[in-house]
Amino acid sequence: MTAPQTLERMHQLIWALIYGGLLTLVLGLATARADEVLGWALSAVGGVLVAVGVVLIGVRSRLKPDA
Repeated sequence: MTAPQTLERMHQLIWALIYGGLLTLVLGLATARADEVLGWALSAVGGVLVAVGVVLIGVRSRLKPDA
């Protein structure tokens, strides 16, 4: 059982991770033309953020709200 406030915060965190990760990933791909190392590092960080957001969607789906 989980409090509704906790579920709402988790929901906000999930989407912030996914959208922030996608933005960072695209920024890294665009930066890779000028500075290859920095570009790929940003892309890797963005990919990890998106992956964490997707995993949290699975975690969130298994949590039950309080009655």
